[in-house]
Amino acid sequence: MTDPLIPAVLAFRDNGTPFSPRHDDIYHSAVGGLAQAQYVFLQGNGLPERWQGRRIFSVLETGFGMGINFLMTWAAWRADPARCERLHFVSTEKHPFTRADLLRAYAATVTDESIASLGQTLADAWPMLVPGAHRLEFEGGRVTLTLVFGDAAETLPMLWLRADAFYLDGFAPAKNPELWTPAIFKSLARIAGEGATFSTYTSAGDVKRALTQCGFEYRKVDGFGWKRAMLVGRFAPRWRVRRYEPLAPLDVRERHAVVIGTGLAGCAVIERLAARGWRITSLERHGALARDASGNPAGVFHPMLSRDDSVPSRITRAGFLYALQRWKMLEAAGYGLVRGSTGLLQLAASDEEASMMAAAFAQFAYPSDYVTPLSRAEAERIAKLSLAQGGWLFPHGGWIDPASLCAAQCAAAGGQLERRFGVEAARVERVGDEWGVFDAEGRMLARASVVIFANAHDAARVAGLQHAPTRSVRGQLTLLPAGSVPSLALPVMGEGYAVPLPDGVTLTGATFDIDDPEREVQAAGHVENLQRLVQMLPTLTHALDARHAAALPGRVAFRCVTSDRLPMIGALADEAAAVGDADRLRGAWPLDLPRVDGLYGAFAYGSRGLVWAALGAELIASQIEGEPLPIGRDLVEDLDPARYLLRALRQGTARR
Repeated sequence: MTDPLIPAVLAFRDNGTPFSPRHDDIYHSAVGGLAQAQYVFLQGNGLPERWQGRRIFSVLETGFGMGINFLMTWAAWRADPARCERLHFVSTEKHPFTRADLLRAYAATVTDESIASLGQTLADAWPMLVPGAHRLEFEGGRVTLTLVFGDAAETLPMLWLRADAFYLDGFAPAKNPELWTPAIFKSLARIAGEGATFSTYTSAGDVKRALTQCGFEYRKVDGFGWKRAMLVGRFAPRWRVRRYEPLAPLDVRERHAVVIGTGLAGCAVIERLAARGWRITSLERHGALARDASGNPAGVFHPMLSRDDSVPSRITRAGFLYALQRWKMLEAAGYGLVRGSTGLLQLAASDEEASMMAAAFAQFAYPSDYVTPLSRAEAERIAKLSLAQGGWLFPHGGWIDPASLCAAQCAAAGGQLERRFGVEAARVERVGDEWGVFDAEGRMLARASVVIFANAHDAARVAGLQHAPTRSVRGQLTLLPAGSVPSLALPVMGEGYAVPLPDGVTLTGATFDIDDPEREVQAAGHVENLQRLVQMLPTLTHALDARHAAALPGRVAFRCVTSDRLPMIGALADEAAAVGDADRLRGAWPLDLPRVDGLYGAFAYGSRGLVWAALGAELIASQIEGEPLPIGRDLVEDLDPARYLLRALRQGTARR
């Protein structure tokens, strides 16, 4: 049975697995879609009554389709005066609609004006069709939709949340048996909260057996429309289920946090916690925010691409897309950001790399609004300057003034933020049921239930971590005065980068000097930056004279990096307890490690603070609040500040 109103959807590939359009989703038909969502999924899960009076309520759906179930749930939340404070809706979808097709589908199937209005809002926020998790926020963040594009069999085991209700939607079990296997239900059982309910339109025997085997109780009820029966039930295992407390909200006396550092990492955390109603005290050793690397005149932002869609590529993609969304929301709220809007051009290192990356783009079928491969001639037409190579265009990449972003994030926190400048944290210590932050002279600077270390090179030392190794990388920027070189139409990246600033100045750099403590601008650094610039833009050879490099203005900043070039984001481990129990933990996984309640890290962002900071802040805020995490469990573990401790435990080299 085929629904003639379901249009073709964009197909893409994830890690080489083909995705193709589907036209036989009878459960998204024009007739009865809204009523079905109300009867099967909301009433079947006891909603809205079950979320009333709750701070957070989370729904997990196994097939988003055109989002009717989400829209109906959102509408019910809006209409309920006793609604939960925050509604999280997490849904997987293997064959997502394009924005245009979504709108056409709504026009053809949705006649209720209020639902149509919500559908338009959803379509306006619809993400690029690239694999992974996409976090969309509505109602000032009180309604959050986390869309996971990919095969449910692969994505469900990676989700990290505590679900209160399951919408077991998707396609007919007979036509899509892979969506209704015991492995799928085991994944649901892993994330089921206490008393979690489910509902589904099917009453197939295989589904009932899988539910029972995985700890769910079910009962048949009258079906909807042409379906004679459906199933509803709850998670009620007859055996002990292992629970991990990181899925639960942090138990605190007062929702008050201290954030150490007011660069990109710290200011993003301030904004994300304040959005959830937290009171924040920020501690900054300088006299103003964004004084270190976050004080550079501009920084570039773009995804990181690889031929195998590696972990850094996936994390950077998630961070890039989430940052763009957060920045747009800040701007929509009236907070000014100084940034470019013309895209960013990345040059290939060689013809061979250009060819290989073009093949990778074709394999993953990235949409053109994410990245577009360009020949050299095409790239030169866009840049309006001769280039050494072709490459690829990021239409939504570009440059931004980091200090303007930090200022906007702190302004958005409003009266919930207390700023303290000119104070330097030296250590933390437990004081009753809170954490005290002390300076080198032993004076208490602040105390709170939660402390987030966003102070780059000093984070591990102040937090007392022995297994969070970082290194310092000196980066020197060069500023080319207006008129000294032809103006670029957009930022260009290669071995270095060139950014056209609004005042006609071109910013180029930066050097990468590991463990170099020199704070003064050096002529040699300018020469190095100019040489890389000429390699990208060969026509500038005669315009740039290295002999005059010493007279050029510049800036030095120090980036904090790890050996794997990934940041440290998340809850800190109790290293002393872990080392004391090293024998038992030698084969441990991240969830097995003891954690220090209330201490979190957001540091070692290297040169990618612009694309990682917002996502890192959302991850930490979600961990603190016990909300669904914005990225998959595997990526969370790759960012875990305890990952080096875990390696030491496994290798038998952990020490106090």
